[in-house]
Amino acid sequence: MENKAHALIAGSFVLLVGALLVALAFWLGRDGGARQPYELATRQAITGLQTQAPVRFRGVDVGKVSQIRLDPTVPGQVLVRIDVDPAVPVSAGSFATLGYQGVTGLAFVDLDDSGKNAAALPAGPNGMARIELRQGLLGQLSEQGMAILSQTRETTRRLNELLDPKNQQQVMATIERIGQAAEGVQRLSARLDTTLTQQVNPALARVPALAEEGQQTVRALRQAADAATASANEISRATQRLNASGGLIDQLAATAEAVEATAESFNATTVPRINQASDSAARSARQFERTMGDISSNPQTLIYGSGNAPPGPGEPGFAAPTAAPGARP
Repeated sequence: MENKAHALIAGSFVLLVGALLVALAFWLGRDGGARQPYELATRQAITGLQTQAPVRFRGVDVGKVSQIRLDPTVPGQVLVRIDVDPAVPVSAGSFATLGYQGVTGLAFVDLDDSGKNAAALPAGPNGMARIELRQGLLGQLSEQGMAILSQTRETTRRLNELLDPKNQQQVMATIERIGQAAEGVQRLSARLDTTLTQQVNPALARVPALAEEGQQTVRALRQAADAATASANEISRATQRLNASGGLIDQLAATAEAVEATAESFNATTVPRINQASDSAARSARQFERTMGDISSNPQTLIYGSGNAPPGPGEPGFAAPTAAPGARP
């Protein structure tokens, strides 16, 4: 009887545990309400993504992956079906990436929205709306891995070339040249110090004196400018006095007018009289010359008189003498 009682208890316990497990399975596998199906189409690897993987919108669980299959119409393309809570704001600007949970390698679908296009998603070839699946961080790293490896190989090759014995000799020679150049710079620095000490510093010491002389020159120039300004003012005042009514210029103009009137009067009255007197004097001189000629040729005229002298050339009654017969012309 005891064995039967123990067997009954054990059997009841197994049945109870089995019922609890079935209930837990139903509870874990429940949909929790209506879901909106979407489809992700991609050609990239989706390693780690499995059915029942969570779907998150900006980190919040909003659904699960319900199916993963190859696209029968497009070779190499993978179709991932997800069931998402209808309250999730999925639009034409939404996109999906693959995220990974810690170090387990299990992937999940992470939804996000760029906010650039709020229109509804168009239906895909099979009538289900498709969301763009972009590469995540690991996908980008895997794509750039080959480029990074190529750059690493190129860097290694260049390092090997740089460490070649010939290049090492050139590097050592370059270092020696740099050392020589450094020594030259030191010598040049010493020369500069000497120049500064022996030439520049004395010149700088003379700068204050030169500055004082420059200030004195400026003061002298300023005084000369003041004097020139005063002279210009005096000249301006003198010019104003000359140009004033009744001034020197007006007096000179009146004097010039008087001189001009005197000259006109002189030309009108005195010059004709002088010309008449000059003509009378010329006639008197000609008569005196003829008288002296008569006296010289016939001195007796001083005693007997001149008589009736024949008219001379140009006088009334003048007749030219005729030539004697047989005389040569």
